[in-house]
Amino acid sequence: MKIIEKIIDTNGLVFAFLLVGMIMLFSFWFSNKLIRKKIPGVAIAILIGLALALFGKEKGLADLPLFAGMALLGGSMLRDFTVVATAMGADLDKIRRAGPAGLVSLITGVTVTFFIGALIAVLMGYTDAKSITTIGAGACTYIVGPITGSAIGASSEVIVISIATGVFKTILVTVGTPLLAKKIGLDNPHSAIVFGGLLGTSSGVTAGLAATDPKLVPYGAFTAAFYTGLGCLLCPSVFYLSMNMLF
Repeated sequence: MKIIEKIIDTNGLVFAFLLVGMIMLFSFWFSNKLIRKKIPGVAIAILIGLALALFGKEKGLADLPLFAGMALLGGSMLRDFTVVATAMGADLDKIRRAGPAGLVSLITGVTVTFFIGALIAVLMGYTDAKSITTIGAGACTYIVGPITGSAIGASSEVIVISIATGVFKTILVTVGTPLLAKKIGLDNPHSAIVFGGLLGTSSGVTAGLAATDPKLVPYGAFTAAFYTGLGCLLCPSVFYLSMNMLF
């Protein structure tokens, strides 16, 4: 055991990757085999991560010496790099083919979702601009929420709420998409691009479209990736300034 602890201690980041990989493997197995993909594996993994965070005080699980590498893996540097890498993988030619509808859906989706989330934050009793902005950003996606909260200095409790809001949205989109697809005309690439731009949660849109028609997944996932990047730009800047003016 001492030898194992020494190896883990000197390779903390590698062990953190291994731990996250095991969580992801279990989450996707649980989603595919036990609940028939009604809840995406990514959402289950996030819930497990939030539960594990309870074992620490300031840095969550990373407070325990054995899991110190999680502090680097879950830090802002690798998190922001992941978001940028996702956006960089998109092909601009494809979004040009979608025409103005794709751009309008992105702007509309981020704006409307943010202000709905901000309204929820106000109804929950929050009155400061930082908390309202962070929860509103979390309503966009569970990635935009913590990035915005870290950028404007929101409390860790509010950031957790923003993540939970984003996870709830992901589950709702995953379950609701195949049920409402025919009613909203979600049966072609153009509508899938608009759908991804309006809702933006990549895992939820991808899982929902996969359950509806796998051929639509690339189109919805494409604008959903841009949605995350746009949210990371607007929420801690334009929307935060707007909330400062109102509160």
